Amino acid sequence: MNHDLTLFVTITMAVLTALIGGYIARRLGLPTLAGYLIAGLAIGPFTPGFVGDTHAISQLAEMGVIFMMFGVGLHFSLKDLWDVRRIAIPGAILQMVLATALGLGLALLWGWTVSAGLVLGLSISIASTVVLLRGLEDNGLLNTSHGKVAIGWLVLEDLATVAILVLLPALVSDTGGTFESIIVAIVKTGVFVALMLFAGTRLMPWILTRIAHTRSRELFILAVLTLALGIAFGAAELFGVSLALGAFLAGVVVGESEMSHQVGAEIIPFRDIFAVLFFVSVGMLVNPNVVLANAGHVIVLTILIVVGKGLFTFLLSLVLPASGRTMLIVAAGLSQIGEFSFIVGQTGVVLGLLSEEQYGLILAGSLLSIVINPFMFRLVPWAEKLLQKRPAIWQRMEHGGPTPNITPTGMKDHVVIVGYGRVGSHTVSVLKHLGLDYLVVELDAKRATELQAEGIHTLFGDAANSEVLTHVNLASAQAMVVTVPDEITAELIVTAAHDLAPELPIVARASTQAGIMRLSKHGARHVIQPELEGGLEIVRHTLLTLGYPFMQIQTYIDSVRHDAYQTSHQDDDQHEMLDKLVRSVRGVEIGWHTISASSSVVGQSLAEANIRNVIGASIVALMRDHQVIPNPKSDTQLLVGDMVGLIGNADQVAAAGNLLSP
Repeated sequence: MNHDLTLFVTITMAVLTALIGGYIARRLGLPTLAGYLIAGLAIGPFTPGFVGDTHAISQLAEMGVIFMMFGVGLHFSLKDLWDVRRIAIPGAILQMVLATALGLGLALLWGWTVSAGLVLGLSISIASTVVLLRGLEDNGLLNTSHGKVAIGWLVLEDLATVAILVLLPALVSDTGGTFESIIVAIVKTGVFVALMLFAGTRLMPWILTRIAHTRSRELFILAVLTLALGIAFGAAELFGVSLALGAFLAGVVVGESEMSHQVGAEIIPFRDIFAVLFFVSVGMLVNPNVVLANAGHVIVLTILIVVGKGLFTFLLSLVLPASGRTMLIVAAGLSQIGEFSFIVGQTGVVLGLLSEEQYGLILAGSLLSIVINPFMFRLVPWAEKLLQKRPAIWQRMEHGGPTPNITPTGMKDHVVIVGYGRVGSHTVSVLKHLGLDYLVVELDAKRATELQAEGIHTLFGDAANSEVLTHVNLASAQAMVVTVPDEITAELIVTAAHDLAPELPIVARASTQAGIMRLSKHGARHVIQPELEGGLEIVRHTLLTLGYPFMQIQTYIDSVRHDAYQTSHQDDDQHEMLDKLVRSVRGVEIGWHTISASSSVVGQSLAEANIRNVIGASIVALMRDHQVIPNPKSDTQLLVGDMVGLIGNADQVAAAGNLLSP
């Protein structure tokens, strides 16, 4: 193989195997992260077949860490952390201390050194951000009070990890005194943080704003990538701090600017693909022979991570002001380790504190805990019911008071709206006016929080890329409206919804003619193309202004709409109908008028009003109490508020309006 293509081939195989592994994992109900790790194992140097270039992909993995930490910083909110401080701050500290102590004790039993035991303990004390967020999202918990506590807890762990990565090299440095090394590291970090918070908060938003004014999306994306990668690199080279800390602070600063939402949208593809390569690179380091040779150690470590961490986290409810359900959810979410554990473990290997074999145990324990984690969330309702049968224990767990859950449960006969953009917001307004129950599924976290604050039932999550639809009770819903503008996303949502509730009426939005056909094929009962509807409305108003008959205009519009939504567009037929319309004689009009209290016909029967003889228009229908009465009888009495449908020429219909609604 040509050496120049080594990196290209490695990336290609990494992406291909990650796709296969991720797909299999999702089909099995596991996190895609587990599939990526196994994909790395498949192309690693310890398994037969293709072997990727571990050095080359490790460089790309560093970019994965940078983009992940930039994303964490981008969505970091001191306000959210402050709201759950009474639970998250002491909880995260106590949990990390206990987990580190357990890991150290286990390592000492295995005969490891104290330094290796500390690295092991620190590694298992930190949960995966990616796995926790996906678990909360898949179970409809991300934007609930329980989820916010878990996220705040995780943010504290992330910050502690950043501090560990800063101090760990100084603690083991043999250049100068240990105390002096720590002080130097703290001072450098402090200078960098201060520089970012005071200068960065002014400079970085200004740069992004100037780039945005060029109206070039490519330049804007380049600016975002430059800030994320450049600041991380500069932090490492100039201040001696980790790439992760530099990227995290860059994200925090950008997150406070008005450009944060746009930056978040643009960085997601890069974060996702490089994060995948990061996890694949980690999987490549797993040596199956070492894992099998130390199977007992791996099993014990996994039990400690899953059961030990989960149990000790839940038992903290005895001292923390949280509800039992909140602590069960937090315990389930934190009973795994992931990307930060890898980073801490890699740092330990680089510093000579941990051997490759010992690091392999951490990787194996992480892989197994990630695979098990979805089942931990499924155990939460069962564990809650079991504990509630023991009032003495449950009341003690609830000493902080039950935490309210703002996510609606058990909704029936409601309408599910996916996406709260312009179309979704109009749909919600109409449903609210009609007094119908509805539930919004929204991907934008800030918007979802605002909707919940307004009292709108909202679930935060990606309906196209998670299990969130399993929590909106589709089987008992009246209908589902998919308003997302991207057709691929809409297809994924419609397909998933149709699989969950085959009889559910689904109304979806399409952007193209081909999209109409695909969405219909995937299960949408009605597909609407806003651009087509807008164009037809313009045509209708234009022809009405030119004086063409309403009914013939409507016939033409209905024909175009029928052909478009039947995906059998026939231009010749449509143009022929339009020609007939244009050549037709202006004549018959249909109009609706509401009878006002000042009308002279109030209280009269149709025969007494004798409207046809008075103005020449004929009454063909009457609407009363939301019911249409076609061809009303001559003895039908006209009442205030009745809507009367009349047919005649334009002058006659206008005269009817003057009579019925003077």
